[in-house]
Amino acid sequence: MTRSHDAVTEDQFGPQAAAYVASPVHAGGEDLDALESAAEREQPVQAADLGSGGGHVAYRLARHAGSVTAIDLSAAMMDAVRDTARQRGLSNIETCVAAAENLPFGDAAFDLLGCRFSAHHWRDFDAGLREARRVLKPGATAIFIDVVSPGHPVFDTHLQAVELLRDPSHVRNYAEAEWTAALARAGFRVRNTQKRRLRMDYQSWVDRMRTPEQHRIAIRSLQQGASTDTATYFSIEPDGSFSLDTLQLEATACRARSI
Repeated sequence: MTRSHDAVTEDQFGPQAAAYVASPVHAGGEDLDALESAAEREQPVQAADLGSGGGHVAYRLARHAGSVTAIDLSAAMMDAVRDTARQRGLSNIETCVAAAENLPFGDAAFDLLGCRFSAHHWRDFDAGLREARRVLKPGATAIFIDVVSPGHPVFDTHLQAVELLRDPSHVRNYAEAEWTAALARAGFRVRNTQKRRLRMDYQSWVDRMRTPEQHRIAIRSLQQGASTDTATYFSIEPDGSFSLDTLQLEATACRARSI
């Protein structure tokens, strides 16, 4: 039986909604602090958290925005975000179940957009970025944060392989050059970027995604058989924990060209 990519994604994330709300990797970090600083600077009237997952971007944006719309493909995730927002007393967060490639909002609906650890799951990367640009007001700020490919073919192959084994909804971790080119095609101008390293605790990484045992064995086999260069690059530890690159891109929604 075949399933659509969206169905695979929903099956992977829906049952794990509470785990993503509680996940330390997703709930904190310098990248979230930087995103909140941008929101404090911009003071948006209507902000969007695209690919919200556990809602951590939305919770930070809500402190400085008039209203925030958390958007995710998973209805269960949005239920968890709605409950968590209520528990935290954040009355200005709304939720919307939608794919990044087909957002149910009018043009220029938002004046700030945050997107964190979501784009590598999108079925169509370019279409998702085009939609992000469409729903932003000209001149508004978008901040994209995601795991990125090292670019080097050997390291890239290792990263994509372990990511897919861990999670069948994984599409691709894009390299920085791919990100900047895609944002330009979508109508964004990148203002600045920031790279960081992120350590993934192996056990919680696979448990959070309910990775099947045979896939866990395959991941560990790839790690143990990796070249010295690959093992060093990803800082692979004896228990399978490792580190990878994340990239934060702050971009401006370009004004439409005159015809």
